Amino acid sequence: MGDGKPAQISVSEMRSYYLYCEWCSWLLSGAEDEIMHQDIVPLCAADIQDQLKKRFAYLSGGRGQDGSPVITFPDYPAFSEIPDKEFQSVMTYLTSIPSLQDAGVGFILVIDRRRDKWTSVKASVLRIAASFPANLQLVLVLRPTGFFQRTLSDIAFKFNRDDFKMKVPVIMLGSVPELHGHIDRSQLTEDLGGTLDYCHTRWLCHRTAIESFALMVKRTAQALQAFGTELAETELPNDAPSTRAVLCAHTEKRDRAKEDMRLALEEGRGVLESVSAPLAQDPERSVNQDQLDNQSTVQRLLAQLSETEAAFDEFWAKHQQKLEQCLQLRHFEQGFREVTATLDVVSQKVAAFTDVGNSLAHVQHLLRDLAGFEEKSRAAVDRARALCLDGERLIEDKHYAVDSILPKCEELRQLCDAFAAEVGRRRGRLGRSLELHGLLEASMRWSDEGIYLLASQPVDKCQSQDGAEAALQEIERFLETGAESKIQELPQILQDYESILNQDLTEHVRKVFQKQASTEEMFRRRQASLRKLAAKQTRPVQPVAPRPEALTKSPCPSPGIRRGSENPSSEGSALRRGPYRRAKSEMSGRQGRSSSAGDEEESLAVLRRHVMNELLDTERAYVEELLCVLEGYAAEMDNPLMTHLISTDLHNKKDVLFGNMEEIYHFHNRIFLRELETYADCPELVGRCFLERMEDFQIYEKYCQNKPRSESLWRQCSDCPFFQECQRKLDHKLSLDSYLLKPVQRITKYQLLLKEMLKYSRSCEGAEGLQEALSSILGILKAVNDSMHLIAITGYDGNLGDLGRLLMQGSFSVWTDHKRGHTKVKELARFKPMQRHLFLHEKAVLFCKRREESGEGYEKAPSYSYKQSLNMTAVGITENVKGDAKKFEIWYNSREEVYIVQAPTPEIKAAWVGEIRKVLTSQLQACRDASQHRALEQSQSLPLPAAPGSSPSRGTARNIKKLEERKTDPLSPDGYVSAAPPPPKAPEKGRGWNKTSHSPEAPGDDADWSSAEEPVNSSDAEEDGGDPPKKLVPGRRTVVVGHVEAGPGVLAVRSGDVVELVREGQEGLWFARDPGSGKEGWVPASSLSPHLGKSSSAQCLSSSESSPGSAVLSHSSSCSESGQAPFTELQG
Repeated sequence: MGDGKPAQISVSEMRSYYLYCEWCSWLLSGAEDEIMHQDIVPLCAADIQDQLKKRFAYLSGGRGQDGSPVITFPDYPAFSEIPDKEFQSVMTYLTSIPSLQDAGVGFILVIDRRRDKWTSVKASVLRIAASFPANLQLVLVLRPTGFFQRTLSDIAFKFNRDDFKMKVPVIMLGSVPELHGHIDRSQLTEDLGGTLDYCHTRWLCHRTAIESFALMVKRTAQALQAFGTELAETELPNDAPSTRAVLCAHTEKRDRAKEDMRLALEEGRGVLESVSAPLAQDPERSVNQDQLDNQSTVQRLLAQLSETEAAFDEFWAKHQQKLEQCLQLRHFEQGFREVTATLDVVSQKVAAFTDVGNSLAHVQHLLRDLAGFEEKSRAAVDRARALCLDGERLIEDKHYAVDSILPKCEELRQLCDAFAAEVGRRRGRLGRSLELHGLLEASMRWSDEGIYLLASQPVDKCQSQDGAEAALQEIERFLETGAESKIQELPQILQDYESILNQDLTEHVRKVFQKQASTEEMFRRRQASLRKLAAKQTRPVQPVAPRPEALTKSPCPSPGIRRGSENPSSEGSALRRGPYRRAKSEMSGRQGRSSSAGDEEESLAVLRRHVMNELLDTERAYVEELLCVLEGYAAEMDNPLMTHLISTDLHNKKDVLFGNMEEIYHFHNRIFLRELETYADCPELVGRCFLERMEDFQIYEKYCQNKPRSESLWRQCSDCPFFQECQRKLDHKLSLDSYLLKPVQRITKYQLLLKEMLKYSRSCEGAEGLQEALSSILGILKAVNDSMHLIAITGYDGNLGDLGRLLMQGSFSVWTDHKRGHTKVKELARFKPMQRHLFLHEKAVLFCKRREESGEGYEKAPSYSYKQSLNMTAVGITENVKGDAKKFEIWYNSREEVYIVQAPTPEIKAAWVGEIRKVLTSQLQACRDASQHRALEQSQSLPLPAAPGSSPSRGTARNIKKLEERKTDPLSPDGYVSAAPPPPKAPEKGRGWNKTSHSPEAPGDDADWSSAEEPVNSSDAEEDGGDPPKKLVPGRRTVVVGHVEAGPGVLAVRSGDVVELVREGQEGLWFARDPGSGKEGWVPASSLSPHLGKSSSAQCLSSSESSPGSAVLSHSSSCSESGQAPFTELQG
């Protein structure tokens, strides 16, 4: 952890800091003292440039005999007009230029008034004497040269001498030569007769440049001094980002300071070159003192600036090193915190690896998990070791925080070593567990193979000496070759593996050893038996004639024995020996079979365990493969580092590509695999596990329905670099599409394993559960297959889910025959049938046209164009069509639409007809139950019949009881005898329920009655020409009595009326309905005729058109009256 303390300033850093500060102060003082000496605010030439350009006074650089600076006031007519402030500024500036030493001697003023008037001379001298800011040594005045003005000046000067009394003498000079007597000509300018080279413009330019350079040096020195103070007073932050920010900010300021120094040096060198230019052009040229002073000043400033820059660089190097070391320390501390936290987590996880496994496969799985965990943790360990090496390098580089880094490096080494040791210890425990389970597996395998060997030895062949010897040798060879597979000493095993044994594992070891001991005991018993059989010597049986009393005592003497008594020959003896030997052989066989029954059951148990082990092993491998795909592909699609490899077609398509694979993985990993493992010791009961989770297997239907979309997306993006990179990381030999097929392969694998388990569990407790589980898995496979076809339907406007569960689907040849309105329109027959794919739902049957999509291989997927649908509430079937055992009829709305359907095989036809009958029967049963309830309510008010006996109500009760009994078999013909009538208040124009020709109450009846107002004709029935029924059956009948009065529960009828019989009651009563009025009631059977004019011969069970839950079920062949019905193809 970071201590958060600010870094201490080292001695060398402190020394360089103070040295740097001294250089900054020296540079600053040099810039101030060497250029300007005013006590007030210093002036620069740039500030008073306009006043200096007037040239009413200038400093030529000349010196007096004692080195006094000479200031010249040239003839300037407008001298009196100069403002006092400007005059004072110029005087102040000119007196500040010479050095303090020269200025201390005093200035010599040369006032040139040769062209002026005396009055102006007097005013100028007085003004200069009054406002001169420095010491004066001598004032030399060149008086006017005109005769009058010169005479006037002599007189006036004598009389006004007191006005010129100053601290220094004022000398009036009449000519320039007199001036030369006071100042050497070499120190005077040319206008005063001297030889001093002076150009006022050049002087002004040099002064401006020198002062600008001095000011730049001054600002640079001040900035460096402030920056140095800031660096020295900076406290180092406690985190890496802040340290990096400070380092960046200081580096930026340092770069700016370096740039300022570079510009100052360039400008100083330029000024020095400009000042030294005259001398460089003419080395013999004389240079005045001011020029020499300017040159030396610039050179000194440049030297000071260079020295200051060197001090700054040295100080900055130490400060930068400290900041960089601080940043390295903060990174080290941050990495230390992260690594220690990660190592704590992985240490806790490796400490949780306490399981030693319960089987060889489980231990191998745990070892793979440990290896995978170690591989994933290797990055953290490697990072910790790399961080430790970084810390050691910091220590070698003499980092200022060695005391903080060294303990952390030690702690990192200890954590890495502790983790490696713990992983090694866990691996060692699992290695020992692997050895132990290897021994246990070998022992169990030896036991299973031994039991299988004993069970596979034929008992009948072992009865002979040769067979017994061969079996004995086989056993001995097995025992010799398998000796190394057995557990030798149980106490030694328990002692050797004591470190990994827990209660469950110890119990498992004891069971395995007990099984091995039991197997050895079985071998010993078998060996003993075989040795007896091999050592037995068969003696020849001498033919002996039986005694007569023996024959009389024989319970069932055989013909052979009797023949032997009559003819005591060798042939008779052989006949006598034959039954004896057969009986003995049979007895020995029974004994062998009884003794091998346990062995056979044990061998079956071994086979069941083999199947169970395969189921568990493949289930674990399946779960691992799913996890590998989800982590190696699906999770990587959300990895920002892999985004650049994903094509645009794959963006936001993870759900399309993988479907609900994650849901499947969680189900198998968290639930199904764990529950399967609980049945490892009782594999014959594993069917219960499948049955309990059968609803969860519905998730495979969703996965399979998404599979076409997934395959289509894979075909588009299979060459994406993302998949190639993931496959490389996973080291998979197969591409992703092979793993996306795993769930489909797995759901089909279960039924094979269940079949295999069922084959070896026929006599076990769980056989019924296995059979049920197998049927359920097959049902799921069928539902999945059907759903794959269902999602391929196109053009259907409604919701397929509203049609109920999909029961069946398949391709058929279909012909059609339609009756439009009340007239049957027969079109030109089409001998070529339509190819239609039918989908049978609970509520409708759909007709579709199969279309093949373009493509090759698995890319070629069918689709189905919707053509027509029939509501099952108005559908009837005719099971048999003459001329073809593969055809049946589906008709609709009282045969207004008839579809002749030809199945590929009779078996497929039978399956479809049976499924449709189930749908229609369930609808009929629902309608019947509702009608029975209404009939019960109405039967309570029926009158007593004329004949003595039980009342109609009691008969009705008995009939209802009979109905309840018949409800147990909905497909029985008796189930259709007493269909309930519709509600009495709902008039119907359709038909009621018809009785089938298979009813035991009407044997041999080929004709049924339809409840429709217009009978449904069947040419097949007409051709049969069956006799009319001799007993009343449900259907339409004619009333033959004169009149029946209405009463409570009695239907009023007249002779000639047509009524529809619903069901038979007691004492000759029938419950009937008037088709015209819809009224219902009881009528006597004696008043009814068994015929109804033109009857229908179709053997069918039909429902009324108005009943929503009704349907039609027919068993006859349904063709046209002529037997050649024209068929028209479905439109579309």
